[in-house]
Amino acid sequence: MLAAAPRNAFAQHGSDNTIRVALVGCGGRGTGAAADALYVTAAPLKLVAMADVFDHRLSTSLDALTQEFAGQPDRVDVPTERRFVGFDAYRDALDQLRPGDIAIFATPLAFRGPHFQYAIDRGLHVFMEKPLTADGPTSLRMLELAKQASEKNLKCGVGLMVRHCRGRQELHQRIADGEIGDIISMRGYRMHGPVVTCFSTRKPEGRPELMWQVERFHSFLWASGGLFSDFNIHQIDELSWMKNAWPVKAVGIGGRHYRNDYIDQNFDTYSIEYTYPDGATMFFGTRIMPGCKNDMSSVAHGSKGSAVVSASGHSPGRVKTFSGQRQNRREITWAYPQPEQNPYRLEWEDLVAAIINDTPYNEVPRGVEASVVTSMGRMAAHTGQEITFDQMLHCPVEFAPGVADFTPNGPAPVMPDGEGRYPTPMPGVLREEEYATASV
Repeated sequence: MLAAAPRNAFAQHGSDNTIRVALVGCGGRGTGAAADALYVTAAPLKLVAMADVFDHRLSTSLDALTQEFAGQPDRVDVPTERRFVGFDAYRDALDQLRPGDIAIFATPLAFRGPHFQYAIDRGLHVFMEKPLTADGPTSLRMLELAKQASEKNLKCGVGLMVRHCRGRQELHQRIADGEIGDIISMRGYRMHGPVVTCFSTRKPEGRPELMWQVERFHSFLWASGGLFSDFNIHQIDELSWMKNAWPVKAVGIGGRHYRNDYIDQNFDTYSIEYTYPDGATMFFGTRIMPGCKNDMSSVAHGSKGSAVVSASGHSPGRVKTFSGQRQNRREITWAYPQPEQNPYRLEWEDLVAAIINDTPYNEVPRGVEASVVTSMGRMAAHTGQEITFDQMLHCPVEFAPGVADFTPNGPAPVMPDGEGRYPTPMPGVLREEEYATASV
């Protein structure tokens, strides 16, 4: 039986007004999101259930959270009977919640749709990690689910935490007020060595194919959108936010260097040019390569000045505006005072405030749009074609059809060749799809 939606968004009243939280996807980001939730000050939150497809990952996450909140043991209450492992484990975890509680989704994005649907059916508020989608069909379905969530007055947060950074919020207002004039161009860079699971060597003998790909999800486009989508969505989103528009098209180049024994689907360099409706452009470059200059910054150039949107990484932002384009000390017009609040915590404070005060709060449509824009750049580089926003949103290629029915020993959405290598993009050769499938 499906649970009714809460009549009031903050449904937990009386002597037990604690908001219960379930974590689905217990990797590093999921563990971090759960911790940020438990630091919320506006209402008591308690982690009561956890789910993952890997038992060891759940145990490691629970150990870390238990240790972090050792001084507040009432915040983490996940006994053995509320720890669930498997592809259907999310249902068991969400069944431990009451309507009006919060589900955290931090699995690889391919599973976001089925999990979101079940949370809506159960009347649960949701926080989900970015990106939300990697292809057109799942983007359209997520937009429909977002409508269902709003119709049930459910509050939905998306892990694009930069939007909650108070410094970026003030910068956005200053740009909107004309402090740097009209934005003409923007630049974003993410350049560092390999991190997490973006590069993979051949699957070890005896490991189930699907489980291995889920564990190394940054290496596979179906699971994460690849390193381009997973790593770069924050900066592509923050620059588009400053522009107050989404780009309408993208062209891009990319390639693979020094791959040695790596067999994943990613390029290690990407250079994308996005174009906005008024002709302004955003140039975004990614290089995942050791031994080279590192840079993780975002800059906007306007007709009257310029701005630093991210100085180095996501937090602190160290945002500034300048009277010119050289961005030296003499040109500084304004700088947000330091130190800054942690945006990973602020996004949770904002979500829970919306629940308590019952204010409209659904970040999923914007999260889907940011995901589509990111995918648009990735597809442009992978196919060697100009890709528009509408083309990406309505592209019929679905990376992981039937994801709700996956089983540990089932086939994976992409399979290796006889030498253990996976299909990779071939710009100019494969123009309609990002890699060869059985139909190509």
